[in-house]
Amino acid sequence: MIILTEIIPSINVQTFPEVQDQIKKVEPYVQWCHIDVTDGVFSKHPTWQDPADLVNLKTPLNVEAHLMVENPEAVIDQWLVPPVKRIIVHLEAMKNPGLIIEKCREKGIEIGFAIKPETSWEILKPWFNRVDMVQTLSVHPGPSGQPVDWPNMLSKIFGIHAACPGCIIEVDGGINPHTYKNAISAGANVLVVGSFIFDSSDIRSAIEELKK
Repeated sequence: MIILTEIIPSINVQTFPEVQDQIKKVEPYVQWCHIDVTDGVFSKHPTWQDPADLVNLKTPLNVEAHLMVENPEAVIDQWLVPPVKRIIVHLEAMKNPGLIIEKCREKGIEIGFAIKPETSWEILKPWFNRVDMVQTLSVHPGPSGQPVDWPNMLSKIFGIHAACPGCIIEVDGGINPHTYKNAISAGANVLVVGSFIFDSSDIRSAIEELKK
């Protein structure tokens, strides 16, 4: 379950050893980690993407896998394994969202639907009561540290929250101590943070600064 407000470090790297290394760095300070999985098609920025490696991932953290891939229906079964506790899949990439939900429910894994920055939040409406959370990317699927169109982003968060006050809303990208308050005020309650945490010389202090 999500503790409101939740900060989840984002792992956006090329190799599984890097995944393991970054998870170890944040384990003492958070309850969840978020692994970006991109295929070089849905996103032109490929990352680590082999779920078979997860058998070797030993961590007390809950793992959220963000599948930024084409045809997620073809690979979803491979990701429904420990220690993954939540899957996030893009509505733009799915042909059968109901199948994705069904497969996650069968395995007892939470499911979230995501949209890219240019996608209208309103396509999430039919799924509000069928998924565990909704996510809006504030940057295009790709590397950490991209600039954010915050006026547009905050409008989307506010729109989702107004339409579904009980929805868990995750925001992924561009979060730092300056943007954190605005995202929360607009209605977000889960913040995925990459570069602010991992580019810091003191990861513990960076996370604590966000929690303030």
